[in-house]
Amino acid sequence: MKWLSRYSSQDLLYIAILSALGLAIKPIITPLIHLISAPLMIPGGSLAGGFYMMWIALAIAIVRKPGAGLLVGITQAIVIVSLGYFGNHGAVSLLSYTLPAVSAEFIAILYKNRGSLFAQVSICTSANITGALIVTILIMRLALIPLLISLVAASISGIIGGILSFSILKKLIIYRIIEQEEK
Repeated sequence: MKWLSRYSSQDLLYIAILSALGLAIKPIITPLIHLISAPLMIPGGSLAGGFYMMWIALAIAIVRKPGAGLLVGITQAIVIVSLGYFGNHGAVSLLSYTLPAVSAEFIAILYKNRGSLFAQVSICTSANITGALIVTILIMRLALIPLLISLVAASISGIIGGILSFSILKKLIIYRIIEQEEK
């Protein structure tokens, strides 16, 4: 727990709020996305995932400390497991929530300004592709062509999620809820 001391109470509050928002949006977005994805026979999670992963990208940009996105993923995984809300993923939920956050953290290392549009899109897209890859390989066991279609859908959704997280970040800066990152 010593490593947790590098985060202020405010950082941990942001991480908790963003974790909760990521979990709260899922039951709202998923049925709406399934209206589009089911007729196209595209996995709904791949298409909706950008809306879940944008909260990880936001945590990385707001907290600005290594591991913030990972803490969001871990927190979400713990909440899902403790509430018994596995859906049809079972224990793979632990991986499908934490590994996208690990991917996001690796991509975030490449950027000095993690709040830029390109950084947010890259972080969110990498997280969503990772999550889609885990679910399509371990749960759905899709063949190559459906897998590739799923990853394309995840990329598009990740780009949209990154744009949304960038927009939210800019609004938080405009309303002086958070400070702008130095360039």
